[in-house]
Amino acid sequence: MSRVLIVDDEEAMRLLVARAIAMDGHEILTAADGAEALDILSGPNGSFDLLLTDIQMPIMDGIALALTAARDFPQLTILLMTGFADQRERASGLNAIAHDVISKPFSVADIRTAVADALASRETH
Repeated sequence: MSRVLIVDDEEAMRLLVARAIAMDGHEILTAADGAEALDILSGPNGSFDLLLTDIQMPIMDGIALALTAARDFPQLTILLMTGFADQRERASGLNAIAHDVISKPFSVADIRTAVADALASRETH
């Protein structure tokens, strides 16, 4: 299956999303912010199929992370998530690098479907 890096500053959300996606057999790693995620991506085991990141986070937000990851890891599929309408608007200009933006709150089925769609789009490109 695919390797997925989940980035969210809220531990409960990271765990919920990780459990939901793991149900489909994906290998999951998590990070609490964009800076930690970049360290993981740049590390020796940093080969991932999908980066699933919250937008609003301290230290490095999800948009800065997505821009950096798209530049440094062009094969990486990126899926953004947010609970804030203004952050969704900020992300609207990232269509070239982000597969989609999923709105919080979402159900387990919603996030599993969004991840499956993002990974399927990766396979067709």
